[in-house]
Amino acid sequence: MAEKVLVTGGGGYIGSHCVVELIESGYQPVVVDNFSNAVREGDLPESIRRIEKFLNTRIEFHDLDLLDRPGLEKLFKKHSFSAVIHFAGLKAVGESVEQPLRYYKVNLTGFINLLEVMQAHRVRNLVFSSSATVYGDPQHLPIDEQHPVGGCTNPYGKTKYFIEEMIKDHCKAEKDWNAMLLRYFNPIGAHSSGQIGEDPQGIPNNLLPYVAQVAVGRRPCLSIYGNDYDTIDGTGVRDYIHVVDLAKGHIAALKKLKENCGCKAYNLGTGKGYSVLEMVKAMEKASGKEITYKIAPRRGGDVASCYADPRLAEKELGWKAEFDLERMCKESHAGKSDLLLHKRFYIQTEVL
Repeated sequence: MAEKVLVTGGGGYIGSHCVVELIESGYQPVVVDNFSNAVREGDLPESIRRIEKFLNTRIEFHDLDLLDRPGLEKLFKKHSFSAVIHFAGLKAVGESVEQPLRYYKVNLTGFINLLEVMQAHRVRNLVFSSSATVYGDPQHLPIDEQHPVGGCTNPYGKTKYFIEEMIKDHCKAEKDWNAMLLRYFNPIGAHSSGQIGEDPQGIPNNLLPYVAQVAVGRRPCLSIYGNDYDTIDGTGVRDYIHVVDLAKGHIAALKKLKENCGCKAYNLGTGKGYSVLEMVKAMEKASGKEITYKIAPRRGGDVASCYADPRLAEKELGWKAEFDLERMCKESHAGKSDLLLHKRFYIQTEVL
């Protein structure tokens, strides 16, 4: 019988791609989401409805907020989960600077509820959707897992760091617990089906959907936030990882939990950094269209450069990113054209 895995925030951008990989790897995902990062289509997120269609399957879904402790208890009484993959939470750096209390309440209180309910129901395996923001302003590049954490430049990053610390402390106290802390860099791209991907409502917080919207004519101009960083061309440098590569990293992490590994942290990135202007040029090549842009002031909480040393994940998880920048941009542009034909159903994913 297939292992049941609870996926919190499974209706969002990264979560939905992980749901696909779980199903294709033989797991039975049970998805909870409160629709803060997904558009409702009837009783389901649009993303989950589409996955059901193109995979010809049924997915158990619950409209549930992690702040609803009784609702969580009810769910855990109904199911015997082998593991939890935790995506749910607010995820925009700039917004977190403007609304810190909201981020602390939603992200930290929701996670504490989840952890306590897991403990009560003896579910001891956890994969946590963390972020490279826990490293703060990098002291060296590329960033490996030995880089100091905690010098976060924004409240969003601090919530990821605080949750990591909770998990570490809990695993020290409870020796039979296992946890994977997956530190994402910058997810981009879309599933090859063209049915799910990142298509923000409102002004995007992430670079690639913003660039793609300009390329297809939805927006007249791209705003580049700062061109005076100490980088190759003055614009911010990031490590862009395809969302399907990222989702496959979660499957590798689930398998690692079987080894009773305790608490482990891994970077999920490509190991290559690209500037905003380099990404714009790559997208121009992929789309065959000029991307009009303007320089805007820096955003609060951003850092100049951030890219991964992903060798530990390759060594211990047997995982490595497969998509290069050219392929990511080509598929993102093609996917964007398809997604524009449908109702939009994503807001944002992680930004650095």
